[in-house]
Amino acid sequence: MRIPRVPRPRRPRRLRHPRSLAGQLFAMQVVLVAAVVAGCALFAYVSAGRQEEETARRQATAVAASVADSPAVVAAARSKDPTAALQAYSERLRKDAGVDFVVVMAPDGTRWTHPEPSAIGHKYLGHTGPALRGEIFPETHLGVLGPSVRVVAPVRDPGHGGRITALVSSGITVQTISEQLRDQVLAVVGVAAAALALGGLGTYVINARLRRHTHGMNADELSRMHDYHQAALHAVREGLLMLDGRRRVALINDGGRELLGLSDDAVGRAVPELGLPAPLTDALLAPGPRVDELHLTAERVLVVNSSPVSGGEQRGSVVTLRDHTELQSLSGELDSVRGFAEALRSQAHEAANRLHTVVSLIELGRAEEAVEFATAELELAQALTDRVVGAVGEPVLAALLLGKAAQANEHGVELTLSADSLIDDGLLPPRLPARDLVTVLGNLIDNAIDAAAPPRRPGDGGPPLVRVTARASDGELLLRVADNGPGVADDDAEEVFRRGWSTKPGASGRGLGLALVQQAVRRNNGTITLDRAPEGGARFTVRLPLRTGVTA
Repeated sequence: MRIPRVPRPRRPRRLRHPRSLAGQLFAMQVVLVAAVVAGCALFAYVSAGRQEEETARRQATAVAASVADSPAVVAAARSKDPTAALQAYSERLRKDAGVDFVVVMAPDGTRWTHPEPSAIGHKYLGHTGPALRGEIFPETHLGVLGPSVRVVAPVRDPGHGGRITALVSSGITVQTISEQLRDQVLAVVGVAAAALALGGLGTYVINARLRRHTHGMNADELSRMHDYHQAALHAVREGLLMLDGRRRVALINDGGRELLGLSDDAVGRAVPELGLPAPLTDALLAPGPRVDELHLTAERVLVVNSSPVSGGEQRGSVVTLRDHTELQSLSGELDSVRGFAEALRSQAHEAANRLHTVVSLIELGRAEEAVEFATAELELAQALTDRVVGAVGEPVLAALLLGKAAQANEHGVELTLSADSLIDDGLLPPRLPARDLVTVLGNLIDNAIDAAAPPRRPGDGGPPLVRVTARASDGELLLRVADNGPGVADDDAEEVFRRGWSTKPGASGRGLGLALVQQAVRRNNGTITLDRAPEGGARFTVRLPLRTGVTA
């Protein structure tokens, strides 16, 4: 009975992780270095072989020519026993010249000398025809000592009219040339091996550094990361700014260009060259981290966060920018609403006190005094309301002025509206946001109330007073707020609009109101000026154009 074979479970194929970019470059560079070194070694071997052969041929030519010109050889060729006269001479010359053989022979090729004495008297193994015609010629031929590079030269007898009386052959065996070449090849191989080792080591060091910088990622991963990187930059609506170690813009996304008002050529420019406000420039140049700092540009309120880049030789920083303009405006409106609520609470408290007073007078039987007291208070409040409503037809500004009047009264400051104030309802264009008007007039009145409010300093004349002028005429809106406080020094006339400036001691986090006022005025193509008020304090004058194309 055959037992069926149970198939062996297949091992799951292991997914091979693609080699990192540094690993691929390392392999390619090692192969390239090995190929270059091998090619150079082969070229050196071939060149050395040719050079050795050429050197041997030149050496043999020099020896053969010198022997052929020797008078001793000419005289020996005339004698009856040339071997006896030339054998010792040729051997001595062979050893001195460093060749393997020097053979002197008769014109018919019979050897008179040879390193092997047994070969004397035998025929020369090689060609002698060109030498018999008077030529010195080289050749490679197989002889008694083996293959050799040899040269044959004719010996001429001057006493017999230059007749060729003998031949001289000098040469070096191929074995000797090979041994010399082998020594050179070993040196070349040693140099090639050292070059390969150094090249491999240098390649390893370079690729190790590249591996650290690429975090072991391969080319596909780097390409994919670049694509995601570009997509993320364009998708993020917040501003992203990357600075290199020299505080130049290395990268900025579309949101960053829009929030900072920069052009497309911002990359590569230094931060001081971007034309940003000085506080924002200082924040971008700061080496340390910044967390949720509030900074102003010409038209925006930005929340700035920065973090230094750790690692590398030169440290840079990454900066994120968030648009806080709308939120700041809403915060200003919320502060105004809170002020209105606080004013209503104060008015309710005062009304309750007055009502208790009227009730008490009636209970005491003094009805006439109660009517007189209630009528006087009602006339005073109604007079202010009628004055504001009659002069300012814009409901937002009218509500703001009434609320600020109650707030000023609670601080012991009298807020008045100048007699020449007049803004008809519907006169303000839609492009002039009510939010900006609240920002401008609300902050100016708040600063004036703070400046005029008690306690008063010695020398301040009259009761605390804030005078507001709101007039729309001649194509512009005029908003003017003056107080009888201490005023602003001439040296601080420009600094008052800088974020963080304040005259109050310990005013950390304050000094934003006037900066927002200037920003709102610029946003609406207006102007703001500061001078000395007739009452003795500061006077801010804002002019905003009401018609398109009109610049104040």
